[in-house]
Amino acid sequence: MTTLAPPFTHDTAVAKVRAGEDLWNTRDPERVALGYTPDSWWRNRSTFLQGREQIIEFLTGKWARELEYRLIKELWAFGEDRIAVRFAYEYHDAEGRWFRAYGNENWEFAESGLMKTRHASINDVAISEEQRLFHWDRSGPRPADHPGLTELGL
Repeated sequence: MTTLAPPFTHDTAVAKVRAGEDLWNTRDPERVALGYTPDSWWRNRSTFLQGREQIIEFLTGKWARELEYRLIKELWAFGEDRIAVRFAYEYHDAEGRWFRAYGNENWEFAESGLMKTRHASINDVAISEEQRLFHWDRSGPRPADHPGLTELGL
């Protein structure tokens, strides 16, 4: 991932959000953790984490449960060293039940461009397989021509 560092402009904030989306879509906990400061602090739903080791452990469990995970993020707002995003992701559980998770994240960055604080509020909605909207190849990032959240009406 290219390290886009603060202060952010609209264009660099958009690029940072897309880089984060692409990184999370790798579903590689160790690689994702490198986007965060070594002592990064998270709130993810009702789970509180600190540091890369806890992030790796958390994401390993997440992607073991959330199968066929595909994520889209969109810039909501930004400041000098902060970015707010809205996102949605789709996944199914071990029983084959599909879900779309909707959420918002608030990010704060260190001067290096690594994220030092992440607050995530997320809600899951059960969907049928026919209601899925995220259909790109699971092995890669969302294609440039795949619609974003606004275009999908989410």
